[in-house]
Amino acid sequence: MIILKAPWEIEKMRRSNAIVAEILAILKEAVKPGITTMELNELAEELCIKKGARPAFKGYRNYPYSLCVSINEEVVHGLPSKKRYLQEGDIVSLDFGVFYDGYYGDAAITVPVGKISANAKRLLEVTENALYKGIEQAREGRRVLDISAAIQTYVESHGYSVVRQFVGHGIGRSLHEDPQVPNFGKPGKGAKLKVGMVLAIEPMVNEGTYEVEILPDGWTAVTKDRKLSAHFEHTVAITKNGPEILSKI
Repeated sequence: MIILKAPWEIEKMRRSNAIVAEILAILKEAVKPGITTMELNELAEELCIKKGARPAFKGYRNYPYSLCVSINEEVVHGLPSKKRYLQEGDIVSLDFGVFYDGYYGDAAITVPVGKISANAKRLLEVTENALYKGIEQAREGRRVLDISAAIQTYVESHGYSVVRQFVGHGIGRSLHEDPQVPNFGKPGKGAKLKVGMVLAIEPMVNEGTYEVEILPDGWTAVTKDRKLSAHFEHTVAITKNGPEILSKI
């Protein structure tokens, strides 16, 4: 069931998502060679608590940390570690969410660590652009898979693939609500978009095959061919005036 949000609820979600955006901006600045992924997790959690919010991911389906930190071939759900140091040339995806005043916020960015290769830079640019191609379709009267198709078409036109195994989602009082928002599909299909829907749109783009596998830790998803992957996400409200990105400063 898709839950439509009243204007006052979207106002609350503006705040929860602003907290996410503010913390991700600080984490982005903290990314550098030599920092551990656990230090990033601890910084995210500390900032979250200072703002009076609760880390959304910690404890969700028994996930043990506040932040998902996925490096290079890792697609999503990378586990922070005190032994995992970022290195010059890595790309690192930071996926973070909070629960604040009854509502969730959720967003993700992929960040270069120092100087990265031209190939990695292009992957990041295409993935972030694909997110905005999807958001542009988040308008009253269109369909969920209009978002999906826009993302897939753009990504594949640049020679990359979109992950099938993980998708975007509705969000509100629950972290994951209906509908699912795939990053692939045919336009004109899926639920009709209505004012009051709030969606987490999150293209996960692979340099090679779209296939992924889960590491023995039970969480970390990696590309099957071990080529690079990138991930960008925004929480978006559908309004009478078009899509409004809630998770943007």
